[in-house]
Amino acid sequence: MNRVSAADEVLDVVDRDDQVTGRAPRGEVYARGLIHRCVFVQARDAEGRIFVHRRTASKLVFPSHYDMFVGGVLGAGETYAQAALREAEEELGVRGLPQPTPLFKFLYEGPGGAWWSYVHEVRCELPVAPQVSEVDWHTYLTPEELDRRVEGGDWAWVPDGLEAHRRLREFREAGQ
Repeated sequence: MNRVSAADEVLDVVDRDDQVTGRAPRGEVYARGLIHRCVFVQARDAEGRIFVHRRTASKLVFPSHYDMFVGGVLGAGETYAQAALREAEEELGVRGLPQPTPLFKFLYEGPGGAWWSYVHEVRCELPVAPQVSEVDWHTYLTPEELDRRVEGGDWAWVPDGLEAHRRLREFREAGQ
């Protein structure tokens, strides 16, 4: 059976207004710095703790970095909502999650490139079995523990996740 590598997966290429302008393989999208789409899903357990993990060393972008979101790129023609549920279930290794709640969207521009990023949240009360091809290590942290880890600088965090985390804190502080 021939498996398509992550670099060969076809993505929608979008403009600065998040309008589709074409399609290209993921490897080409990253190599050329083309804008594409991504979802971030903050998964919380029954106690309200946040799922945190370290990405595998084989990841195309930010290998072996820590992240406080599960998620990933949207495939060609996929909606943000479809990708949020698919990515959350895949990375957490569960089936039957509720549809993640969309919160806000922003254009990330920084290390790794540029992509439209739609932040979602979901409650996961199921036992997780994270996808070994995506997740090296995982735990749940309280929001306060997560903030201490972020501010402490001991862990190498994915820069897009840090930006989404900062914006999510501002979103919640604004009462949204």
